[in-house]
Amino acid sequence: MEEDELKLVVFRLGDEEYAAEVSQVREIIRMEKITRLPRAPDFVEGIINLRGQLTTVISLRRLFGLQEGSTPGARIIVLDQEEPTGIVVDAVTEVLSLPLENIDKPERVFGADTRFIKGVGKLNDRLIIILDLSRILSPDELENVSELRDVVMQEVNG
Repeated sequence: MEEDELKLVVFRLGDEEYAAEVSQVREIIRMEKITRLPRAPDFVEGIINLRGQLTTVISLRRLFGLQEGSTPGARIIVLDQEEPTGIVVDAVTEVLSLPLENIDKPERVFGADTRFIKGVGKLNDRLIIILDLSRILSPDELENVSELRDVVMQEVNG
């Protein structure tokens, strides 16, 4: 039965619900002080020291072009990928299993960047945008962020 459903971590940005597959999430942590990086792209919040590993933190609000907002329930979702990266979300609300038959593939939407949208989940009267977190940053953006982190590491260790 598990092949017929996706296990998702659901989170909020503003009034919208988003989700990512549990397999793409390493951990969820509380917000902490983020150190800004000079000359970083606007969507890069900065870096944190996560158990001795410098981790780049990205603002999904900025990346998606949403209005800035501050919420007391904000969390950092640490991605399970080679480059240590976290994304800031307003709140993590639940983990749920969604049948594949309730997920529509993203259609081409005028003016929308769908490169990291895996699908749209329907659950009762809710629409949940399912993201492919491995595609949040383009290869060029990933390289840029990685280079910035390397510069910081050299200055810290230098």
